[in-house]
Amino acid sequence: MNIYQNAALTPRSRGDAPPRIAEGATPMRSGDLQDLPNGFHSSFVDCGEVRLHLVHNARAAHADGTLDDSRTPIIFLHGFPEFWAAWEALFPYLADTCLLIAPDQRGYNLSDAPQRISDYSVKKLVSDILALSSNLLGNRKFVLAGHDWGAAVAYSMAIAIPQRLKALIVANGVHPVPFQRALVEDEAQMAASQYFHHLTSENAVEHMSADNFRRAFAMFEKFSPAPWLTSRQRQRYAEAWAQPGRFNAMLNWYRASPVVVPTAGKPLAPTPLKDADSEKLSVKVPHLLVWGMKDPALLPVSRFGLERFAPKLEVIEIADADHWILHSHGERVATEIAKFIEKLD
Repeated sequence: MNIYQNAALTPRSRGDAPPRIAEGATPMRSGDLQDLPNGFHSSFVDCGEVRLHLVHNARAAHADGTLDDSRTPIIFLHGFPEFWAAWEALFPYLADTCLLIAPDQRGYNLSDAPQRISDYSVKKLVSDILALSSNLLGNRKFVLAGHDWGAAVAYSMAIAIPQRLKALIVANGVHPVPFQRALVEDEAQMAASQYFHHLTSENAVEHMSADNFRRAFAMFEKFSPAPWLTSRQRQRYAEAWAQPGRFNAMLNWYRASPVVVPTAGKPLAPTPLKDADSEKLSVKVPHLLVWGMKDPALLPVSRFGLERFAPKLEVIEIADADHWILHSHGERVATEIAKFIEKLD
């Protein structure tokens, strides 16, 4: 079975009790994360198996719960180790013309966080966004945008359910096949991705959450300077990560991933994605890729050959942007998104 297809909803299941968060992690105080931009609202949507928290700027809602707003809808998917606010820097530049919807994905922040690794399969992650979009937008097509792990979900949905999408937008995220090929064939990308093994190790939760998440914050700065990570932002992240079971759930995204990260000198595990059929894993909708060229985690080689999987691809390279492009170049990314969407109409 193609892991990027058959994204059916499954019965609700909360999983087992979460592992212990290391001492020193700060518990969340009610309302601390509701530091919303003007005109935005916080709400929850039952997606069948999990309840997702989201932030949106809809003007009203219909009696059936769908959002009453005629602007072009964009659903934004964040990556690790973030939450809905990963996209917040773009909101001021898009809010007038677009209906913006930014969920906390499964396992993150205020959304439900089942604790089994199997609860983070590609199929389940896509089913969440399918249910969310149906609940909020009905049958309306929408633009789907993803960064980092959010891009993995966005690509998977564009591959499996293209009929729901108006377009796909990715910022420093990778299609699974070019990425898997780079991991196997390019030593620099393989070396850059070795952190996967640290995040899936037995003591990763305690290790990353110790000393008020010191090592988790260090991951931001490991991948590039992060002057945007102010004391207030640090507080918001620490509060999100300290939600019960959340850090283990966040790491389950890595544990459940079908991507294989080789280690030099060790036998290579089977990598079926490397030689996957480009037709079966193609992105048929218009696709914008905005790429920060200084990203040390995802090197340019990780997207080589993407055009074979995305015939309607447009690439924008930003020379001085890095992995945290949404924070450091929010206005530029928003401008490129606005121009791209305008061409769709």
